[in-house]
Amino acid sequence: MADVEIGAGKSARRGYGLDEIAIVPSRRTRDASEVDIGWRLDAYKLELPFLASPSDAVVSPSTASTIGSLGGLGALNLEGLWTRYEDPAPLLAEIARLDPRTATPRLQQIYAEPVKPTLVLERIGEIRSSGAIACGALRPQRAQELADTLLKAELDLLVIQGTVVSAEHVAKTGEPLNLKTFIRQLDIPIVVGGCSSFQTALHLMRTGAVGVLVGAGAAGTGTTRSVLGIGSPEATAIADAAGARTRHLEETGVYVQVIADASLRRGGDIAKAIACGADAVMLGEALARASDSAAPGASWGTAAWHRTLPRGGVEPVTPSGTIQEILIGPGREGDGELNLFGALRASMAMCGAATIREFQRSEIVVVPPVDPTERAGLASR
Repeated sequence: MADVEIGAGKSARRGYGLDEIAIVPSRRTRDASEVDIGWRLDAYKLELPFLASPSDAVVSPSTASTIGSLGGLGALNLEGLWTRYEDPAPLLAEIARLDPRTATPRLQQIYAEPVKPTLVLERIGEIRSSGAIACGALRPQRAQELADTLLKAELDLLVIQGTVVSAEHVAKTGEPLNLKTFIRQLDIPIVVGGCSSFQTALHLMRTGAVGVLVGAGAAGTGTTRSVLGIGSPEATAIADAAGARTRHLEETGVYVQVIADASLRRGGDIAKAIACGADAVMLGEALARASDSAAPGASWGTAAWHRTLPRGGVEPVTPSGTIQEILIGPGREGDGELNLFGALRASMAMCGAATIREFQRSEIVVVPPVDPTERAGLASR
């Protein structure tokens, strides 16, 4: 891809967001009932290709169980309210009622309560006892500290997630987490991210991670791009990571799952992310709209309560359906926000793809972004 000159001293690649591309149907179509949208993450075969975002607004031990029963995977934030408080329900309800303009100081105050290892053990146990895959998420800064607790709790999968995670972190104060060493020593499959470039994705894959999250500051409740200036258009970032996956597969024979962590709200967003090369997606904002989410009526990300540099805030959301209706339907509106994976299945069928791997080879074209007013008009037809 040719560089674009920004000025005499700087050039840049042209990047593309998911709203700037479209999937081209193939000459061969397929019956939707013959489409397999399942995926495998390490030893776990999942019916739906998604991981629920580790946001307190989305995942609780109860919703992790619900998501698991529907064929998905819910990641509980092991630094969230469920591991800081015995009963976080009143606080979740309070956050959902906060005025978004003044919510951040109260959010910081609520999250100032320390994480309790005993509650980490208890919450993981609750998920395991429900029969769901026990998946938890931590920032790199806390992973080493809680490693023994995770092993004792018999966590099935760990997500190490930050706004940006690298395989090589330089620090003069303290000992940074060595991802490669940590992953090899901890007897738990680990997903790491986010990243948004070919080289970073390749380096993360070389640590031994089973999956890589692609995206930096893309979530709807985050403001990383405006606060830090960091980000990458989703379609380009996913395609770059998919290229890194191919390189890593050629080098090692190991296939690492690419998980798109962007602001995905509609079935078409998910279909385009997978057509760009993702094996699965991470859903946050879409599930925050569920009437039975962990905190119905509000959405906030894990960076919203940062002690010194919060990014994002509490956003009020109008519930559009249950978790089941959002994931597998039935849909009642034409806006694409319900039956997300029914939409993915239909898109794959129109492209003649029987599996996710086949769908990743679909033809993509660049199109003008859809105007929000046009999208609203289309949804009302």
